Amino acid sequence: MNKNILVTGCAGFIGYHVATKLIENNYSVIGIDNLNNYYDKKLKFLRLKQLRKISRKENFKFFKIDICHEKHLKNLFKKYKFKTILHFAAQAGIRFSLKKPEEYIKSNLSGFFNILNFSNKFKISHLIYASSSSVYGSNKKLPYKEKDSVDHPLQLYAATKRSNELMAHSYSSLYNLPTTGLRFFTVYGPFGRPDMALYKFVKNIIFNKQIEIYNNGKHLRDFTYIDDAVDAVFKTLKKIPKKNEFKINKQDPSESNAPFRIINVGSNRPINLLVCIGLIEKIIGKKAIKKFMPPQKGDVLKTHSNQEKIKKILGYKSHTKFEEGLLKFINWFKIYYKIN
Repeated sequence: MNKNILVTGCAGFIGYHVATKLIENNYSVIGIDNLNNYYDKKLKFLRLKQLRKISRKENFKFFKIDICHEKHLKNLFKKYKFKTILHFAAQAGIRFSLKKPEEYIKSNLSGFFNILNFSNKFKISHLIYASSSSVYGSNKKLPYKEKDSVDHPLQLYAATKRSNELMAHSYSSLYNLPTTGLRFFTVYGPFGRPDMALYKFVKNIIFNKQIEIYNNGKHLRDFTYIDDAVDAVFKTLKKIPKKNEFKINKQDPSESNAPFRIINVGSNRPINLLVCIGLIEKIIGKKAIKKFMPPQKGDVLKTHSNQEKIKKILGYKSHTKFEEGLLKFINWFKIYYKIN
């Protein structure tokens, strides 16, 4: 097995944790990130510092490369001849997609096309990429199964992620390129993204600031602890989709007779938003200053992941209870912000 692996978005939340586990397991990791200003770069630089720190055998190399820069990306493929790609680079966030939709077209469509195109040209053995639970959109049939309809995205971010899945299928079908799309459900944990609700709740409660609770707290979220998400990625490495593994089923957009696969990565234990906030208050020992708000434009009101497929194919099961993961995140948060 070729242990040279490209991890795009390695300074991002999931990419950083995946790269960490790869390095600790003696894989040679080539990491790229454009280090944009979507949120505080300080956190991205700290992640990179940690990756360099654990890379004792020099099995981590970082390059500041934007996946939209075709020439730089091509040179990297030529030089390192990796066979596996873990693609996490993307413009994230639902709210931001309402303000800067062009960033999503650029990174999530044009950038993803570059990754696909070079994966084909350089004969990549397996392209694993991050999709999102947001693709389920207005679907109200819970829990979400991979075979459910994903034809009604509620925001551009979700539309770009669904587009990635369709683009991947076309390359799997045309060029026999093995691709696996992982639909992550609200991943949280240490080194998490500051723009996410859980991070904001913890930060504002600790610093005595008001928290905004949308949909009057009636949201339901299938939270996935980062270690469980990384475990799913690691298991996916060893399960490369094969041509004709599945029969074509028009009712199942997650399967194909091409070497293509889509899998949910969640916990199958959805938590009500007010219950989540209550647990944060209990751990921190402080009451939140709450402001109840109507739903935001583009909000998915409930997410709940069916985990039958990932268990069957990867032998995966989420092990981290939400209370346990939340405590770990809050402990990290206090260290990061130097709170006694």
